[in-house]
Amino acid sequence: MMRAWVLPILLVLSGSAVATGQIFKGNPGTAAALLLTFVALAGVNSPLIFPRSTGAQEAQRRSAVDGRPVVFWRPGCKYCIRLRIRLGVSARQLHWVNIWRDQEGAAAVRAANDGNETVPTVVVAGQPYTNPDPAWVRKQLSPSV
Repeated sequence: MMRAWVLPILLVLSGSAVATGQIFKGNPGTAAALLLTFVALAGVNSPLIFPRSTGAQEAQRRSAVDGRPVVFWRPGCKYCIRLRIRLGVSARQLHWVNIWRDQEGAAAVRAANDGNETVPTVVVAGQPYTNPDPAWVRKQLSPSV
């Protein structure tokens, strides 16, 4: 769990240090802008922007019932962030599995990607797709969902 927060914490600490340096140079406006930028980057790289994760077994069980895709992801992955942001509110319709918190999810990703933990891996109707285009993922959502 802690490693998911390492990058966001480092970004906030770095931003604080840079902002403090700017304040000592007499540039409070620049300091505030830089601190806000670092905090925004920390937020985007944190697990907070992703819908609540479930375990791989639970996600696959639910997917079998409702037909919604399963997304295997990990915090700090720029491709996962791109997928999440480009899906917008549609992201809540998917089942999300954080592979850093779920060993079965990590094993499923390795099985689909020749032993590599390449994410995002999206499973649609039992078929895995590695780093698919967000527009394609959105099309996989049924209109009734």
